[in-house]
Amino acid sequence: MTLKPNAKRTPSYSPVSPDWWLMTKKFVRHGTSIASFAPSQRFLSRKIIAGIDYDKAKCIVELGAGTGPVTAQLLARAKPHTRVIVVELDPDFCVRLRRKFPNADIVEGDAARLEQLLSARGIATVDHVVSGLPLPSFPAPLRDSILASSAKVLTAEGTFRQLTNMPYIYWKFYKRYFAEVKFKFVPLNLPPAGVYVCRGYNKPQAA
Repeated sequence: MTLKPNAKRTPSYSPVSPDWWLMTKKFVRHGTSIASFAPSQRFLSRKIIAGIDYDKAKCIVELGAGTGPVTAQLLARAKPHTRVIVVELDPDFCVRLRRKFPNADIVEGDAARLEQLLSARGIATVDHVVSGLPLPSFPAPLRDSILASSAKVLTAEGTFRQLTNMPYIYWKFYKRYFAEVKFKFVPLNLPPAGVYVCRGYNKPQAA
């Protein structure tokens, strides 16, 4: 796994505040841009990366890491030859992520510019994109840009993996973008949640 030193920042929140409190404050302030009022539980965090062949994966990207529950699972399972790139736009989340995972490559940047962010690191393709972004809540141009940017860097057999706190509701939504969409229900999460595993990006037609 490639390591990257990170510059120190001054956080705008208490460093001892729990993850759930930081998530709740962000959700209240920025509702549609934050996926949930609480961090994903371990059941959901494990499910979204289940089935990844870590022996073959050379690069995995996480979008919208928040406080890092999925990040922790990825870093624990990634092989030494696998690069894990974590992209998060919110500065406060980035500060927390860098404190929790000091050796990880945490990128404070826009997921819609994923191609450029990876190019700056000498990466042309990735095996899997793992998203915690609330894409259905985003404005259509931004959502389309994020998905198109992700699709451009995915290998032919790569997957786009999206967590959701609204099971089954958005299956048709993701079918607009991908030829193959599978849903995995996670009943033990609170609230019950799930994961979409998508392959074969198709440029969406007008709804």
